[in-house]
Amino acid sequence: MLLKNKKAIVTGGAAGIGRQIVMTFLENGASVYFIDLNESKHLQEMEECAKKNGCQVFFKQANVADEEGISAVINEILDESDGIDILVNNAGITRDNLIFRMSSSDWDSVLKINLTSVFYISKIVARHMAKRKGGSIINMASIVGIGGNPGQTNYSASKAGLIGFTKSLAKEIAVKGVRVNAIAPGFIATEMTDKLSDEVIDNYLNVIPLKRLGTPKDIANASLFLASDLSSYITARVIQVDGGILI
Repeated sequence: MLLKNKKAIVTGGAAGIGRQIVMTFLENGASVYFIDLNESKHLQEMEECAKKNGCQVFFKQANVADEEGISAVINEILDESDGIDILVNNAGITRDNLIFRMSSSDWDSVLKINLTSVFYISKIVARHMAKRKGGSIINMASIVGIGGNPGQTNYSASKAGLIGFTKSLAKEIAVKGVRVNAIAPGFIATEMTDKLSDEVIDNYLNVIPLKRLGTPKDIANASLFLASDLSSYITARVIQVDGGILI
């Protein structure tokens, strides 16, 4: 078990990639506090997994974009846990449209949830980890934050900003033994992609060298690596988990 006796916070952990990260961490012995707007329909499965692996899972309801609310929840977790080793900033949304049609509210909400919330949370957790002289912060970026994508100026800007945030924070707190890295997923098969047509998916497959969509498990495995001591000499990096699409 790569994370035995460690404790983690995962935002956006109720479904999709976040839920798989929670499960993978539990399978590897970490106790996990996951934060989401809604309780996960997989909570019972998570609790059974935690029991099987000698750890615990806790759900905390919060809106990561609400500074006062999320700060209170994070501080509550720090008090309850007696120490957090891993933070995964995974919560995020999309509000896609061409810039000519994009509303100011769609721009603001994406930047607030995808980027500003990471500032709110990391500011508290990074200080906590620095005092403990260790920890791993993992930020969920995107290949869109590296290469851009039509119709996603807001999402691309939020993820590009997150990459810059990751590298800067890593340089600030490396001396305290805290590592900060980002993962940039490519095209990942989730409930959202199930709604896409076969034609759209085929178009993506044509430009992915590995000729398959990624899975939430692919992202969770990268998160596990960055959370564990296997990556103890890695910080300020962006790991692309994209099947080679940005070669």
